[in-house]
Amino acid sequence: MKKIGFLSFGHWADHPAYSTRTASDTLLQSIDLAVAAEEIGLDGAYFRVHHFAAQLASPFPLLSAIGAKTNKIEIGTGVIDMRYENPLYMVEDAGAADLISGGRLQLGISRGSPEQVIDGWRYFGYELGEGETDADMGRRKALEFLNRLQGVGFAQPNPYPMFPNPPGLLRLEPHAAGLRERIWWGAASNATAVWAAENGMYLQSSTLKYDEGGKPFHVQQAEQIRLYKEAWKKAGHQREPRVSVSRSIFALVNDEDWYYFGQEADRADKLGTIEKDKRAIFGRSYAAEPDKLIQELAKDEALQEADTILLTIPNTLGVNYNVHVLSAILEQVAPGLGWR
Repeated sequence: MKKIGFLSFGHWADHPAYSTRTASDTLLQSIDLAVAAEEIGLDGAYFRVHHFAAQLASPFPLLSAIGAKTNKIEIGTGVIDMRYENPLYMVEDAGAADLISGGRLQLGISRGSPEQVIDGWRYFGYELGEGETDADMGRRKALEFLNRLQGVGFAQPNPYPMFPNPPGLLRLEPHAAGLRERIWWGAASNATAVWAAENGMYLQSSTLKYDEGGKPFHVQQAEQIRLYKEAWKKAGHQREPRVSVSRSIFALVNDEDWYYFGQEADRADKLGTIEKDKRAIFGRSYAAEPDKLIQELAKDEALQEADTILLTIPNTLGVNYNVHVLSAILEQVAPGLGWR
């Protein structure tokens, strides 16, 4: 059995073929899609965060709105770039969104990927510490976020406050109990997957990672997951680890599916560069009739290792078509793989 969710990048553009012409379209359709996804039995609604782009950026208003209109589905991100974040303010926003949803938030965070502008986090008012890289800064902020989510008081109270204070040091409010244990780390390397396990975060592994051995993508990703699980066990955490992997998977069941994805070009892994001097491997997409999809996906080692599958969706094609895409996987592919 697997948890199955969708992952939306939240694109919009004034394009005649798009159902999402504006930011408003994308936000409102994201809410509608999450509601519909819950109705068809999907387990999660996840959203990517990108800055300086015509894509979803500020996740907490959207997650809160979805939390208020749904009842069971997990609501999350994949991922929030911590280089751009104020960890303390983020604790307050995340706490509020989690309480609105009744404790269903599953936040994916990371040091971040290459963005649309050079050092975009500088425009948000952040600077590197002495001898620090932007990756160091992202991890530092992540650890501060995790620490403050625990709800332990740390701030000295004012002796003359506007309102009476409880005794002792003060914590950030609202506090969402249990949210600290529902934080995921988006890892592009084996080393950061191990680091995530050591710090008690679940693992998100996407459709790309650094090429660390020249093997096929799904084999490298499976190795990363196994290293993560070993590190989790060694760290002695008392709860079970969780691992999600992202995949582009499309069941071709009607003419519209064939029109959009029948000539899908990414049916083989690709190598590329996402940062200077760092070669990355990009995992293939899957698009085929359900029976053939089942055969192909059964050979994907990383899918076997993960407990959660995030299906990347073409959000620009609208809510109804994406419900169709997700329903086809749930009904015609997942049972054949033992995911349902």
